Amino acid sequence: MRIEAGATTDVGRVREGNEDSFLAADPLYAVADGMGGHRGGEVASRLALETLDALFRRSRGTLADQIREANLAVFERSVLDRKVAGMGTTLTAAAIEQDRLRLVHVGDSRAYLLRGEALRRLTEDHTLVHEMVERGEITQREAEVHPHRSVLTRALGTEPDVAVDEHAVELRDGDRLLLCTDGLTGMLPDERIREILTEEADPQGAADRLVAEANGEGGIDNITAMVLDVRASASTGPRLDTETLEGEPAAGLRPREPRRRWGRALAWVAGVTLAAVLALTGIRLYLDAQWYVGVSGGHVSVFRGIPVKVIGLRLHSVVEVTEVPARDALALAHFGELPEGIPAESREGAEDIVDQIRADLAAIQEIGNLGDGGTP
Repeated sequence: MRIEAGATTDVGRVREGNEDSFLAADPLYAVADGMGGHRGGEVASRLALETLDALFRRSRGTLADQIREANLAVFERSVLDRKVAGMGTTLTAAAIEQDRLRLVHVGDSRAYLLRGEALRRLTEDHTLVHEMVERGEITQREAEVHPHRSVLTRALGTEPDVAVDEHAVELRDGDRLLLCTDGLTGMLPDERIREILTEEADPQGAADRLVAEANGEGGIDNITAMVLDVRASASTGPRLDTETLEGEPAAGLRPREPRRRWGRALAWVAGVTLAAVLALTGIRLYLDAQWYVGVSGGHVSVFRGIPVKVIGLRLHSVVEVTEVPARDALALAHFGELPEGIPAESREGAEDIVDQIRADLAAIQEIGNLGDGGTP
């Protein structure tokens, strides 16, 4: 099988920077959606894909092993660099193995398969609302518009280890695959995605059109779409390099070496090394200088430290619990990362973030009062 690929990433209509990244390096394709503020999210998604690309080209371990090592790389960077403390990323990757697709997935970026005119989702979102659907607390339709639909229960880089979903799909000539971030699926329903993928024959044209329509519906998040057309041929498909908004390419592919299953051993060694580093006194001083705004007891709160746990040990503590309900703050699109932690340079910076949340909620309340015929 060969792949004809098209991919587009866009900052959207609301965000100031693009925290999405994608990798298209035949036979490996992936998308990642970073979180942790503009700088942290961009670093997390890019670092995860660069690590994955390097490990894959060296055939180091299984694809799932490579994702776990990418997770550790993001986590270590987050712990050691206070400028990106608390960052993380989703990651959905597909490797083409002759007539089979090997798919790995963490987070709420998605993979779809279009066969004929039938569209099938290949991944499950690792989100709070998906768990609520699974428990029967809400319907799938309610989940699609739930204000907390972007709250992740699993992501790369937030813990030293991560559970990875992995499965294989048999491919047929004429299949079309879509890898995308939630900036697309949050704006377009699956049926509209199916229609565009069915109508637009060219993979790059389909990716461009998906992103354009998501922007047309509001574009409240960064948007990335990668369309992969499966063709029965022995020839090698085109290569697209790793890209973010800045468009810096990754290095070219090297010949693949014999597969070695060293991934788990290396991850274990890296984990032991990390534990030793965290035992140093300097790390304690580092953590005391970190601040972020998160959620405690259902309210917006100020924390000292970083929003992660290592070997069951929390690297943060609550300093102030405010009166602001977290559910109200999460209704503000630009504070959707609150459950993961919004980093601040200092306690004063964290309090400034809380004040901004209060101001934004007050502005929304004032607009509501005007809409109800009240006075400002």
